[in-house]
Amino acid sequence: MGAAASRPPPPPFAGGPAVIRTLSQTLPRLLAVLTAALLTVPFAPVDALADPAPTLTWSVQPADEQGPDGRRWVELTLDPGQTVTEYLAVRNFSDAAADFALKAADGYLTDKGRFNMLQSGQTSKDGGTWIKVQNKVTVGADETKVVPFTITVPRDAAPGDHPAGIAATVTSAGDTVSVESRVGFRVMTRTTGTITAAVAVSDLTAVYEQSWNPFSSGAIRVKYTATNKGNVTVSGVGEVTVSDLSGQRDAKTDVEEIFPGDSRTVETRIAGVWALGPLSTSVTVSPSVHGGVPVGVVVEDATTDMTIWTVPWPQLALAALLVILFFSYRGITWRRRRHLADLLARARDEGRAEAQESSRNAQV
Repeated sequence: MGAAASRPPPPPFAGGPAVIRTLSQTLPRLLAVLTAALLTVPFAPVDALADPAPTLTWSVQPADEQGPDGRRWVELTLDPGQTVTEYLAVRNFSDAAADFALKAADGYLTDKGRFNMLQSGQTSKDGGTWIKVQNKVTVGADETKVVPFTITVPRDAAPGDHPAGIAATVTSAGDTVSVESRVGFRVMTRTTGTITAAVAVSDLTAVYEQSWNPFSSGAIRVKYTATNKGNVTVSGVGEVTVSDLSGQRDAKTDVEEIFPGDSRTVETRIAGVWALGPLSTSVTVSPSVHGGVPVGVVVEDATTDMTIWTVPWPQLALAALLVILFFSYRGITWRRRRHLADLLARARDEGRAEAQESSRNAQV
């Protein structure tokens, strides 16, 4: 074979010593330019940072013309067609003046028993429409302003309680919706006339909670609905009595206030109840009128009852286990005795056979 043809040497790499020399020459210039640029950028002083938005805190209380009078809410008894003037005090605890919208609306009680007012988008139809107040009030920083409002009872107003509320509100813009914050108090107007106070008990349920320890009793959980059938606010005490073959047990639970026409769910748990067949459960609600029973008004208790059946499963399981153990023990004992009797019989037979064999040998 002939000699290999010679090739020209490869060109120098483009990123080789030439580039390194260029960087080493230009790097000081770049550093100088960057330093000058940084020195010319103005830094914002600390004082120029935005202060956080102030927090607005306020309170609203019943008042007289001079200021808050110590009442938690306003309670009035008025005749149809009567008008009275009351006052509210708005206190601004913040460091800046604020504008508050003043609003009145019908009142109601939440499931937790807390008083609340209808939202601004809801229409009031009862006591909230009887209240007239100016639309807005401006309160300076750390100041209190007293604002009058009137309550006018329509001439055709039904007798009884008409719950409402009045509040100072602030609306703030959120990310997607407006948020209305309210602080206010209850305005309860009782219209004179024929007053009725009555409570009905319905939807009674009783559930037995079994204890799977056969030596421990269970409990019964009772739930019912108390409905105000009268026209005045009532509260009261609900007494639950559970009777079984071993006797009876009872428990009392407070029934929080209920506005006319409203209902409240009450729940009671009674421990120490054995599952011995039928459990008779009775509920008695003794109502009391908020603000005192008017003259001539009779308040009667409301009662209902039911019976549930319970099965003592843990005790039955224990009894079944004891029966199984008893018969198992009897069976084992019987087999052992039978085996022992068989051994004794065999031993006696063998002894007789040996004795007979010995006797025959002796005769021979």
